[in-house]
Amino acid sequence: MINLNQLRVFYEAARTGSFTSAAKKLCITQPAVTAQIRTFEDQCDLKLFKKKGRSLYLSEEGSTLYEYARRIFEYEREVEDVIEEMRKLKRGTLRLGTSKAYARYFMPFLISSFHEAFPLIKVHLDEGSSMDILRSLLDLKNEVAVIARVEEDPNITFLPFKRDQLVLILSPTHSLAKKKSLSVEELVHEPMIMKEIGSGTRKQVNELFSRKGLAPKVLMETSNTEFIKQLVQRGEGISFLVEEAVAVEIREKRLAAVPVAGENPFLDVSIAYLKGQHLSHPARAFVDMLEKMATQGPRAGGMQKVMAEYFAQWQGGRR
Repeated sequence: MINLNQLRVFYEAARTGSFTSAAKKLCITQPAVTAQIRTFEDQCDLKLFKKKGRSLYLSEEGSTLYEYARRIFEYEREVEDVIEEMRKLKRGTLRLGTSKAYARYFMPFLISSFHEAFPLIKVHLDEGSSMDILRSLLDLKNEVAVIARVEEDPNITFLPFKRDQLVLILSPTHSLAKKKSLSVEELVHEPMIMKEIGSGTRKQVNELFSRKGLAPKVLMETSNTEFIKQLVQRGEGISFLVEEAVAVEIREKRLAAVPVAGENPFLDVSIAYLKGQHLSHPARAFVDMLEKMATQGPRAGGMQKVMAEYFAQWQGGRR
């Protein structure tokens, strides 16, 4: 097996044409260079240098080996440059997971904020149910997730991010749309278009009914929030979605929202990552950015205030 220290000594001696210059470059003595070269030649059973007077020349075998050594140490310099770029967040990938709804409604804001600070970091965004994304952390497919807190896991750190209000939506022409509030019992026979199993919304709606000893009448389940809104607008059924996802449609009276009496369903949205697992520089920078938003956001109002102002701007831009 090649000794890379000896190969480096050979490379520097060949590159500079001098054992003395190689010794200065490597911060060792000239006799040490001579000894390393002799040992290397003995191990290779090759004569790598020729001398004529005080001049040093590569042998034929030495010239051939030098070309390979040159490539190795050029790659070494490239590796050192890459390492430095990654340390300084000038290169790398942020592997981020979130639900499909959040990917549409607030991840663009977070990713844009991250890219303003770190424009050379590539973001890989994985979408799925909150449960799917939670598992992706455990499977090491993603480093950080923005998800509804659907269950506790001792292996995962959850940082509170924001609280999403869930609202009951109906077609404006639905017979119940004009009521001031509705009980869970009044909803039990209504066809329900549900978010997929594993989503935070599905968990909260199931619990809303189960607390009354009831179960929703599931007409359809899907992960596509836009599809749910279209079906509800057409009067195919009712549904629960996060308030931000339907704010525009409610304001434009394409959907109606009716409170559920005595209930205030919501999702606790968290930043999640594995406990005891070293975060890459991009992942650490992303988490730090969110924590800074939480403590130094508009008028120090916390993450909820930051996101509320963002949604106000975002919804205004869609008018």
